[in-house]
Amino acid sequence: MTANPNWDPNSNHAATAPAYLSVWNVDAYYGESYIVQGVSFNVHEGEILALLGRNGAGKTSTLRTIARVDNPELRHGEIWLNHQPLHSMRSHQAAGIGLALVPEDRRIIPGLTVEENLRLAQIAPPVGWSLDRIYELFPRLGERRKQEGVTLSGGEQQMLAIARALARDIKLLLLDEPYEGLAPVIVQEIAKTLNVIREQGITTIIVEQNAIAALDLADRSVILDTGRVVFDGSAKEVLDNSQLREEYLAI
Repeated sequence: MTANPNWDPNSNHAATAPAYLSVWNVDAYYGESYIVQGVSFNVHEGEILALLGRNGAGKTSTLRTIARVDNPELRHGEIWLNHQPLHSMRSHQAAGIGLALVPEDRRIIPGLTVEENLRLAQIAPPVGWSLDRIYELFPRLGERRKQEGVTLSGGEQQMLAIARALARDIKLLLLDEPYEGLAPVIVQEIAKTLNVIREQGITTIIVEQNAIAALDLADRSVILDTGRVVFDGSAKEVLDNSQLREEYLAI
C-alpha cells in the first residue's frame, strides 16, 4: 500500500495541519461481518476527537482496530501514528510507541490495590507519569492507594483506568465509554481531568453514548453510521446542527 499517511478524503482539516494519527480507508471484520467500512479520518496532535454514532455504528470496533487488538481483523487500509505504521503492528507494539486503550469494562485487576495496579503498568518501559504526579491529578486515588482496585466506585475505577494508562509514556489515549454509568458530577470531574491531559499534549479519541458531554469536551467529531464516516468536522458544528444530531445521534 502506498497511500499518503496524511491524506484524508473526509476532512478539510488535513490541509491546515499535519495529522498525528491518520486512519485511511480502513476495512475491519468480525469473522465475515463487515463492521468498519472504508473509514478515514485524521486527528491532530493534542486534539480531543469525539467518535460518535448510534449503537452498532462501528465506534468501538474502529477504536479497537486503531489499538491493534486481535478483533476486529484489519483487512484493508492504513493507520499511521506519528508517521509509524500501526496497521502492521500487534497491540503490544502499538503500546510500545505510545498508544493506550481504556476499554469500556476498565479491566481493573482483581486482588491488586490501586497502587499495585499502577505499578504493574510501569513494569515494562516506556514508563510515563510518576505515582506522585498521578496522585496529584487524582487525589482520590492517592487517598485509596492501599484499597483493592475493584472495590472502588465506578467513577474511581474509571479514574484508575485512565491513571494506569498515564503510568505508561503515552501519546494517544483511546477511551471507550468513559462516562457510562457515572453520575453527572463524576462525568464533569473526569472531563476536567481529560482537559488537563490535553494540556500535556496527549491526543485523545473518546467513544461515548453521552454525545453532548463528549462534544462539550472535544475539539472535533467524527460520526459513524453503519460502519462508515458520515460527518467529520468541529464539535461545535454538531452541537449547532440539530438535524445532524437527530439523524445520526438520536439527540
